[in-house]
Amino acid sequence: MKKKWVLAAVSAMLLMGGCAPALQNNDEVTQGDGEEKTSVIPTYQISDSYYRTIVPFEPGKARGLVVSNLNTRYDIAEFETGLMRIAQENFSPEQFFFQEGQVLDEDVIRSWLSRKYTDAQLKENELTAKENLGLNPIDTGEGSVDERNERAPIYLAHIMEQDYLTKKEDNSLQLDGMVIGLALNSVHYYQKEEYGAQYEFKMDDETVEREGKKIAAEVASRLRAMDKTKNIPITIALFKQAPQNSVTAGNFIAYTHLDSGDADTSDWKAINEKYVLFPSGSAEEDHREDSTYFANFKQDIESYFDGTNGVIGRGLYSGEELTSLKIEIPIQFYGKAEAIGFSQYVTGLVMEHFPAYIPVEVSITSTGGPEALIVKEANAKEPYVHIYE
Repeated sequence: MKKKWVLAAVSAMLLMGGCAPALQNNDEVTQGDGEEKTSVIPTYQISDSYYRTIVPFEPGKARGLVVSNLNTRYDIAEFETGLMRIAQENFSPEQFFFQEGQVLDEDVIRSWLSRKYTDAQLKENELTAKENLGLNPIDTGEGSVDERNERAPIYLAHIMEQDYLTKKEDNSLQLDGMVIGLALNSVHYYQKEEYGAQYEFKMDDETVEREGKKIAAEVASRLRAMDKTKNIPITIALFKQAPQNSVTAGNFIAYTHLDSGDADTSDWKAINEKYVLFPSGSAEEDHREDSTYFANFKQDIESYFDGTNGVIGRGLYSGEELTSLKIEIPIQFYGKAEAIGFSQYVTGLVMEHFPAYIPVEVSITSTGGPEALIVKEANAKEPYVHIYE
């Protein structure tokens, strides 16, 4: 490490350990079909942007599929949290409580993600017409492998369900809203032979959106045919996931909201969001001012500590506005005091280099794991800093 120390005036809260709010004042409620069970609604809500989650946590019935169906960990995180952002347009965090999907189980999701079959393929696979539930295009088997995959690519990669519950006068919870996320491929990957080389077919944005809306219409029809979801409000959102080699997440492109009992998906609202990598050529070209903020921040870090390697940021833009910036700083420390000192310095740089309106989150890691987390909310006068023990 360079023999250079910088004194920074840092207004921060150093949290040397974590603690969770007690549950003794939380609301007890009942839920369940048939056999009722007692659950708890936490009284404490982190912020107006987060939903309270029912305790004990009930894993979704299709939990785990998202990991194998989406391309990157960035897509996985954005797909789930982005759905929660969209949910707030119609399901207020003050009124609704969050629960992972309890209606569509793993078998249903898998059947919907498969290809549609021809009559001959149904007979070959010993399936009935009622089991022909695939939402992806039919592969007739005609033509070369390239022709078949370009003619009928896999558009739908994953389906995520989020349930939104309300508390009734009799202290019971009721499913009063649902958000469905349809993860769409921007690139279709395929092989010409088992264990062979992987090929790709890139799909244009217009085609992906058009096919996604067709799939959404069928999903809405199927949900309205189910007893649990035939009358509740439902939001369906389209997410275009990034290619396999991307270092940023994909983005939501549109959503439609169905009022109680409605199955018409024709009213779509466009979502103008995009993730941008810092530093990058696209960031410099399209967002020069924000790129300069990040470059100066990165330069000051590297002038303090020569052990930094690959300081990167991922910014989420809504239109032209930078609404979130998450920065990763991997570094090698030789002691806890050194980690604390560096974290204090970085906190000062966050407050110095980035405008007040930009929310910034900095994760400092080493080979031993996470070292510190710095969070500056939009227009906050003081950042919050957590030093991991």
